Amino acid sequence: MDVKQALLERKSTRAFLDKPVSMEAVNNILDAARHAPSGANTQPWQVAVVTGGRKQQLQKQFEDAFRSGIKPAMNYQYYPREWQEPYQSRRRACGLQLYEALGIARDDKQRRLDQWAANYRAFDAPVMLIFLMRPEMETGSFMDYGMFLQSLMLTAVEEGLATCPQAALGEYPDIVKQALDYPEDYSVLCGMALGYEDTGAAVNSYRTPREEVSGFTRYYDE
Repeated sequence: MDVKQALLERKSTRAFLDKPVSMEAVNNILDAARHAPSGANTQPWQVAVVTGGRKQQLQKQFEDAFRSGIKPAMNYQYYPREWQEPYQSRRRACGLQLYEALGIARDDKQRRLDQWAANYRAFDAPVMLIFLMRPEMETGSFMDYGMFLQSLMLTAVEEGLATCPQAALGEYPDIVKQALDYPEDYSVLCGMALGYEDTGAAVNSYRTPREEVSGFTRYYDE
């Protein structure tokens, strides 16, 4: 498989088969992704691979916090504080596609709540990855991390695995650091579901559109 094919095949998968992923496969993916570029070769990534009973415990803590109304408090500001166009429309369309694929009506608050709660279980994937960073690292390291995460996801495609990068898994950083014994001053950036796609699941049947090159590119010559 070439890189372009992997880029086009990758998608955010939200339903997985009840099939374990070997640690050999997980390590193969991480071993490839570690070659991602980073400023001054800092390699700021710290990864927690959470499976089995430990995953069950952690996702229960996440979901209990969510359902009890504890407000998420990420270690950094992920989304805009005030949405503007075209980002607002893209965000709304993304959510609409998800709920339409699942047949969830706009006024069905319980099903919407339950679907959001699935985020905190990494959509029941067998592997939950959590990504952390040490406190002294600055904004540039977020760019490095993005290249690492993309490298990881593309390698997963080559391994026949599916992923879903998830900001939601960074919404309760104190739970993560306490449960996994990381220092309090570390930043929890996000997480990722990793497993084998359930190709028959309705939630995996759609793809979000992308802007054409002409919509975000300017060319300069003379």
